[in-house]
Amino acid sequence: MIKVLIVEDDPMVAELNRRYIERVAGFSCCGMVSNGDEALEVLRERQIDLVLLDIFMPGMNGLELLSNIRQQKYSVDVIVVSAARDNQSVQAALRSGAVDYLIKPFEFERLQTALITFKKRLQLIKEHSNISQRELDQQVFLGISHIHIELPKGLDRNTIKRVWDKILETNGEFTAEEMAKNVGLSPVSIRKYLKHFQSMDLLNTEISYGAVGRPVYKYYCTRQTK
Repeated sequence: MIKVLIVEDDPMVAELNRRYIERVAGFSCCGMVSNGDEALEVLRERQIDLVLLDIFMPGMNGLELLSNIRQQKYSVDVIVVSAARDNQSVQAALRSGAVDYLIKPFEFERLQTALITFKKRLQLIKEHSNISQRELDQQVFLGISHIHIELPKGLDRNTIKRVWDKILETNGEFTAEEMAKNVGLSPVSIRKYLKHFQSMDLLNTEISYGAVGRPVYKYYCTRQTK
């Protein structure tokens, strides 16, 4: 099992990443921390294989933490997940040894692809004492472009991202009809996407009854703080 530490100061984003990580076979989230000092404490005390790292955090930022991890020679890999898209941040992360860089907001499938690619790389290195150039190219350096994550029938990748962005903008509960209006889809279509997020444990529902006794389904994000 690949043990993952999430370093993210936004509890909702951290919880979202945790739930998605644990849907990928072979991965387990072993902790969520909100700053660099807490991350270093976990790395000192526990064996972590992969860090999912934000850049913008109070105190020590993600790039400083990544540099600190390398200086202290922790045996851990890092995937940066950040809204920072400037070339200095990307270059600094890659030069400090980040194995991947995801720009927020990203599609769920992109994170899954990053994890699967990391898993294949780890397996290749562990299972072979000597690795050929062909194996490196197929499994590591060129493999990411060949990984395709299947979506449930009838769902569109771009629309999934658009719906989820609107959900994150919503404070509190909402109905399918309200979300359909916000996104610009029909209520029938929006329910397919809401059902998809429910299957991933990202949304919960509760039933309320109006004045005429008709049930109204209210959706809300699943939130969990440390």
